[in-house]
Amino acid sequence: MPDFAAERALAGAAGGPRSVRGNILVAGVDEAGRGPLAGPVVAAAVCFPGLALPPAVRGLIDDSKRLTPARRETAFAAILEAGTVGTAAASVAEIDRLNILQATLLAMQRAVAALAAPPAAVLVDGNRAPDLPCPARPVVGGDRRSLSIAAASIVAKVTRDRIMARLAAEHPGYGWERNAGYGVAAHRAALAALGPTPHHRRTFAPVRDMLVASKRQ
Repeated sequence: MPDFAAERALAGAAGGPRSVRGNILVAGVDEAGRGPLAGPVVAAAVCFPGLALPPAVRGLIDDSKRLTPARRETAFAAILEAGTVGTAAASVAEIDRLNILQATLLAMQRAVAALAAPPAAVLVDGNRAPDLPCPARPVVGGDRRSLSIAAASIVAKVTRDRIMARLAAEHPGYGWERNAGYGVAAHRAALAALGPTPHHRRTFAPVRDMLVASKRQ
């Protein structure tokens, strides 16, 4: 289960004047939606001032991929109560223009900037960290090691799933309320039958190949 060991180590190294109630702020950052064929990529940044959580809240938080949708929703509400949260996205147009990696880093920058107070340091899930005005440390497998990153993974996932459910109501037939835009068989079949929407990522191979094929016809 994730804990606060990485946050405490980074807080000790960061020092500095930026704090809430005398506590150095360390944010955990993660994203949701790098792989789908449709929809934005969403990032979240979460700080827990004092690096302390009630046991009931702490027990809810884990890597979002390990949680059921119902438990993610419960954890999401608890995280908003217990922590400071910033969320942001990079659009489909930005993904197609920049590439998915750079768009993800951009969403992470925006999520950190959306925090009510700037953190003294940031932990980022993965092996790359965005350019930030504070120290940022990538942590491979961070959503299983760091409570702040795990919380950010939950916030990002729930936020993006809600976005995709709203888009599904505007563009029925693709099953986004169930598949969140990922390239599952049903989504690919709908894409072949209905064609791409403005929310499909045109630089992603299945969508790009379909557009190229349609131009040849």
